[in-house]
Amino acid sequence: MSPERSFPGISPDHLRYLNEQKAYKNKVLLFQILLLVASIAFWEVATRLHWIDPFIFSSPSRVVHTLLSMHHQGNLYYHIGITLYETTAGFILGTIIGTVIAVILWWSDFLAKVLDPYLVVLNSLPKIALGPIIIVWFGAGATAIIVVALLISVIVTILGVYNGFAQVDPDKVKLLKTFGATRLQVLQKVILPASIPTIIAALKINVGLSWVGVIVGEFLVSRAGLGYLIVYGGQVFRLDLVMTSVIILSIAAALMYQGVVYLEKLFTR
Repeated sequence: MSPERSFPGISPDHLRYLNEQKAYKNKVLLFQILLLVASIAFWEVATRLHWIDPFIFSSPSRVVHTLLSMHHQGNLYYHIGITLYETTAGFILGTIIGTVIAVILWWSDFLAKVLDPYLVVLNSLPKIALGPIIIVWFGAGATAIIVVALLISVIVTILGVYNGFAQVDPDKVKLLKTFGATRLQVLQKVILPASIPTIIAALKINVGLSWVGVIVGEFLVSRAGLGYLIVYGGQVFRLDLVMTSVIILSIAAALMYQGVVYLEKLFTR
């Protein structure tokens, strides 16, 4: 069957353009995979030939050996599960609470002006400095770690989403008000739909911030999780364990980010 018959109504020029775009995306993906494979191969060769110290930098073969060892010991998935739970909780809470507060600030211009300097100060404040206080308030457990992740992401979400609300075309808002729309209807029909790209962008940022918050929290207080493994591995000079944990973190963060990208495609469709 010819391509024209597969896509009726599409001109040959348009079909050629779509095929070129698909080929370009496949080319980009191929080079991304090749770059990853080449980096791993160079890392392995460099350690075997002692271009770099294998004790300090580990190697892919040692990372695989550590993964298999932790798998057989049965503690690999436990530590991954703890970190995933804390990160997901912080990510979801930070996004929901930040978006709700942004809606409240949009609803009340007076409240937004009152809280604006405080939000700026909180955004510039290093949240890590509050770690010891959070541990005292919420205890040395998963709750404190989730709160750290929440604090790191929620202010960024508030500022980003609120600025997105403020940039919505005011003429559209005036049009709805002219037809007698309430403020709630303006929010539902104009503000939120027009701000979906802004909210998705906030989600993408929160992926990285949530992981940062959780790992920092695990550095401070945790007895389980990938952050704990990194600290423990550094303390006992098991750098293979450190590199393995970092690689697992990278994979998990990338998968979480791709989940947000898939969510973006669903909404923008």
